[in-house]
Amino acid sequence: MAVSESRHLEGQVYFYRLSRKFVDNKYDVPEEAKQIMYYSLTIGHHLGIVDCLKSEMQCSGHEYLAWISGLDEHSEAYRKLKGFLMFGEITVFPEHIHMLALAQDRIDSTTQSEKSQQLTKGMIAILNAIYNEPTMYLMIRGGA
Repeated sequence: MAVSESRHLEGQVYFYRLSRKFVDNKYDVPEEAKQIMYYSLTIGHHLGIVDCLKSEMQCSGHEYLAWISGLDEHSEAYRKLKGFLMFGEITVFPEHIHMLALAQDRIDSTTQSEKSQQLTKGMIAILNAIYNEPTMYLMIRGGA
């Protein structure tokens, strides 16, 4: 399927960041168990958006496509972000932030629309927040 034929182009695209942790710090919880807890909160989106996911930015599906079109289409960053157009959602974990930040930084802002420039700046800010708090995640998800 060509991305220009994606059914996700017609809706809105939301960038959600896990913004709150639900860990009772009165107890000494091993770090590995915390990671499982955070991940389980993140995947709760299959039953509806969990209130710990905060929408950081949004755009239309067509604006999203125009934005990712600024990336090298053979790059891992393009492949990762194109996944939204195929599946209707993607999750960005800490192991993706370096690759995505470098790719975003390489985009020539003079070739971007104002909305694409906003998305690039917003994405870099979100990636920076995840870098600073590696238990956080980003979910890009479609909606009506």
